[in-house]
Amino acid sequence: MSTPDGGPGTDTAYAAHVSLRWSDMDAYAHINNVQFLRLLEDARVIAFRDWFDQDRSLLDEGVLVSRHEIEYRRPLGFRHEPVEIRMWVSRVGGAGFDVAYVVTDPVEVGSDVYAVAETELALYDFASSSPRRLREHERVSLQPHLGDRAPFRRRRR
Repeated sequence: MSTPDGGPGTDTAYAAHVSLRWSDMDAYAHINNVQFLRLLEDARVIAFRDWFDQDRSLLDEGVLVSRHEIEYRRPLGFRHEPVEIRMWVSRVGGAGFDVAYVVTDPVEVGSDVYAVAETELALYDFASSSPRRLREHERVSLQPHLGDRAPFRRRRR
């Protein structure tokens, strides 16, 4: 089942609530585009804690952002209520995976979508300074969160 935005159904998308900071605003009184990447990072940290439970090997050994794609849908002004970042795994590869996101309001605040994004993550072994392959137990941890690609309105070819 897909949401209207093309992501997995609400029963499978992970929802992280991330607070906004006053300093996230720019001169136009909305959350700066660069700060959206921080919101996505904060949501990933929250999700990975739950997705990988006590297995910290992925985080301890290394996972690097190799690419971001983000589509801004509407301005987000500062407020005290957190944003809800719905996220899921949109691709699993041999040495990394992608995470898709929809930045929206929590149900009790509204239903505006502020951004849609996707992050490509590469696994890396900091001890040997080299990329590494996704292990079977990591792949198993990602499987319950697997869904569609990010629901961009327009994708680069």
